[in-house]
Amino acid sequence: MTNTLYDALIAPHSQSERPFLACDDGKTVSYAAFVKRVAQLAYVLVNAGVSPGDRVVVQAPKVADAIALYGAAVQAGAVYLPLNTAYTQAELSYFIEDASPQIVVCDTKDETAIKELCVPFGATVLTLGADGTGSLPSTADQAPDQFETVPRGPNDLAALLYTSGTTGRSKGAMLSHKNLLSNARSLTDLWEITDQDRLIHALPIFHTHGLFVAMNTSMLAGAEVRFMSAFKPDMIIAEIPKSTLLMGVPTFYTRLLDDPRMTRALCADMRLFVSGSAPLLAETHTAFTQLTGHHILERYGMTETNMITSNPYHGDRIAGTVGYPLPGTEVIITDPDTGAPLPVGEIGMIEVRGDNVFQGYRNMPEKTAEELRENGFFMTGDLGIQADDGRISIVGRQKDLIISGGYNIYPKEIEDVINDIDGVLESAVFGVPHPDFGESVLAAVVLEDNSLNWEEIAALVEPLLARFKHPRRYIITYALPRNTMGKVQKNVLRTKHSA
Repeated sequence: MTNTLYDALIAPHSQSERPFLACDDGKTVSYAAFVKRVAQLAYVLVNAGVSPGDRVVVQAPKVADAIALYGAAVQAGAVYLPLNTAYTQAELSYFIEDASPQIVVCDTKDETAIKELCVPFGATVLTLGADGTGSLPSTADQAPDQFETVPRGPNDLAALLYTSGTTGRSKGAMLSHKNLLSNARSLTDLWEITDQDRLIHALPIFHTHGLFVAMNTSMLAGAEVRFMSAFKPDMIIAEIPKSTLLMGVPTFYTRLLDDPRMTRALCADMRLFVSGSAPLLAETHTAFTQLTGHHILERYGMTETNMITSNPYHGDRIAGTVGYPLPGTEVIITDPDTGAPLPVGEIGMIEVRGDNVFQGYRNMPEKTAEELRENGFFMTGDLGIQADDGRISIVGRQKDLIISGGYNIYPKEIEDVINDIDGVLESAVFGVPHPDFGESVLAAVVLEDNSLNWEEIAALVEPLLARFKHPRRYIITYALPRNTMGKVQKNVLRTKHSA
């Protein structure tokens, strides 16, 4: 029997002494050492009661063992569930209850709080700190470095990633071995990633971009990864002359553009700069080309589908477009109301079908049926247009999703928190353009009386939401703009406050 993802990404490297993870502390983990560490961590999971199909929740710092833990979950036949390290206890409670994990791995500094949180759900808590220590690594150190891989097929689940909806309730997107491997193969081939590449990795590893796009392609190709704990311009600048690839969000590029050390000479040996997770402004694309001589490659994807489209490696990378559908991926533009395919050049809903499309939402069959058609097409919620040559451009979002610094932010979730505050009548959360983060979060708030000010509202919201979801400005207003049907006109708020 085989294990689809493990056999492709990890098993081939068991005898390779090539460097894999070059970490901030100066230590480098070889591929062979990584395979052994994966096995040790797989033993820890199984000895802690993990069976095939069980969920392993991870909210831990970005260290080498966190990537090995992902591999271990795959080898043990478990379902890996990474969570944003900024999530609060209130947010974590929902994820743990919904996912029903056997194991929760958290930062050592959060151990007491997470153990208390997990009591009602019976999950075992292990720790992994930013310094690489904790109960997880210390237990793994005593385990054998060879593990009998658990058989898993293409349609078995490999990961569960939560993505919020406008209802405010997060949805767990179920991703199979086939979903992840098919996308890794497509991207590796398309971007011509090989074992001669060295990737600068400064992304978080709790979402699709940093974990699946960056790490899966690197492992599939046998590339080296400069594994940074966070985006730090000085470190990026230092690594560019020694590397060939950088995958980032638009914020990375706007900040690098402001650094006088970014020159054509510095980037002479770089092969590819990739941007995703948020729209890249055309002016950023143009300015980067003028400064470095490199055309940033923008691609488009989402949690439920992995990557859908990409600008070409060979050929024109046109600012403002997200390129062509990946090989093996079908993209159609449909009428959002009827679902009927639209002619080329008309704006409509982007729908996608292929081996990359997820298996549905955990515990949400109705929501799955709403967004995943019987014919296999997934309705992305994004509005786009397809050119005669097949290129896709995203022109807007059907829902009021805000993307700030590469993070998806859903207004309804924030509105629910604000509206629960005594003295608040209603609120409307919306995004406005931001030169660095893509969009910034604003909240218009209507009070029942004058007993509150914006500072008090902000203080009450702060402990309930991750920092990246906090409104950067609260606008106290007498009423929200509405149309004749009574619907709040967020477009009016955006236009009024965009400056």
